Amino acid sequence: MFRTIVWATDGSEHADRALPYAKRLASAPDAALFVVHGNELLTGRAAGYPVLADEDELEAKIRGQVAELRAEGFNTSVRVIRSAAAATAHMIADFARDVGADVIVVGTRGHAPVTGLLLGSVTQRLLHIAPCPVFAIPASSLDVEHKSERETAAVAH
Repeated sequence: MFRTIVWATDGSEHADRALPYAKRLASAPDAALFVVHGNELLTGRAAGYPVLADEDELEAKIRGQVAELRAEGFNTSVRVIRSAAAATAHMIADFARDVGADVIVVGTRGHAPVTGLLLGSVTQRLLHIAPCPVFAIPASSLDVEHKSERETAAVAH
């Protein structure tokens, strides 16, 4: 069903929690898994500087994750998109459109709806503008690997 999967990551644990789901969706032999990271830049007088001070470390971590995916046999590539902080969702949606994505997989931070609106969630914005379905993994969910381990342990008892 899904042949072109985009995993949008900011390098956080919330995004990492979505990776096992992206891997499951991309497990078909002809599937392609695109990893996209939005390097959010400050605007105004501070224009051009990353919003996150540890941006270099985040990009290195994400490139490492892509190397691991390739080692596991996934057809994957990474794209770092530089954008104004408020434009990240649009840049991800444009990227998904450009590669013909069937689904975008993202993690959520678990903010209450009002807090998410006030803070401006990339995931919430994607739900409105994406050219394809958005598979949003809630902060409270168990990741695929831990859930499988728990189910196995429950059956063994």
